[in-house]
Parts: sequence; C-alpha cells; structure tokens
Amino acid sequence: MRRTLRTVAVALAFGLALAGCADGAQPGKESAMDMQEAAERSDAMLDDVLRAIDPEVQWAHGPTTTGSCDVTRRRTVMTIVSAERRSEFLAQVERYWRDADYTIKAHNRDEEFPAVYAQSGGFGVSVSFRGHGQAFLEADTPCVRESEVSGSASKPNGPAYEGVYPLPRPNVRSDHWSAGAS
Repeated sequence: MRRTLRTVAVALAFGLALAGCADGAQPGKESAMDMQEAAERSDAMLDDVLRAIDPEVQWAHGPTTTGSCDVTRRRTVMTIVSAERRSEFLAQVERYWRDADYTIKAHNRDEEFPAVYAQSGGFGVSVSFRGHGQAFLEADTPCVRESEVSGSASKPNGPAYEGVYPLPRPNVRSDHWSAGAS
C-alpha cells in the first residue's frame, strides 16, 4: 500500500510540475490564448493520440478541472488493457508523441502503474495506468488568460457517462488489448 501511495504521489507531483505555468506566463499577465482556447487545444491533443492507438480503444471523458489560469482535460480508457499489453499501449502513445515532436519528459516504469509524461508548446500530457489497470490520458495547459471553459466538444466513442463520477472501471473487452486479462 505504501509503495502504491508513493507511486501515485510521485506521478501526481510530476504531473503538476508539467502543468504549471510552463510558458513562463503568470496569472494576470497577457497571453495570446485564453482558457477556452487552451482547453480546445488540449482536446485536440488527446483526441489525436487516441486516434493513433491501434487497435482502437473505447474512451470516455474524465472531469475537466480549472485553476486560476490553467485547464486540465482528461480521457479515461474504458477498454481493458491487460498487464501483458500495457507496455505496448504506452509505446504506441510515446511513438505518436515523438513523431508529433513532443518532448518526452519522464517515464514511470512501475510494473503496476506505468506512465509516460510529455510536453509540447507548454502543454503537459500524460498517459498513466492506475487502479484495476485503467488507462488515463491528461492534458494540462500552460498559464493562459482567464476565461470561462465549456465542456469538451469531442464525442467519446462509447457511452458518454454524463454526470457519472467516478467513471466505471474498464469494462470493454478487446481481442488485442484485453488478451490475457481475466
């Protein structure tokens, strides 16, 4: 349990470090982008990487959170990714990010909770496996001009789970991704 908590704490701390005002902007300073525009860019980043995963996985929106000058968008993978397939899943995501000129910032090579963290244009992105082997993708914006932020216009490729939190554990089987999972 301690190892699990320590791993989660390290991952969260690293994610927050990536999410900070990565472009050097400070709250109250002018930025060319507002929070809504940054959220839309985050959506595009997450949607693009999900489209790159082959075979396709089913996903749903996780909660959007806002700070004083930043936004975090989330996608939760509903497809069961077996322990045997997690490294392949992470490798596909990392390959896409490298090909799209993202900078890979760190890896968490924990057997149970592996993750990859990257950055592009001041945006921090991550893919991580958490409880029950569920994969989560997050995009953290840099500090931008304050504005209202609406929900994502991206449509999940499965149930939307509107108003459901927390989302269910992964419950979609894939001949490929779920191979070896009980």
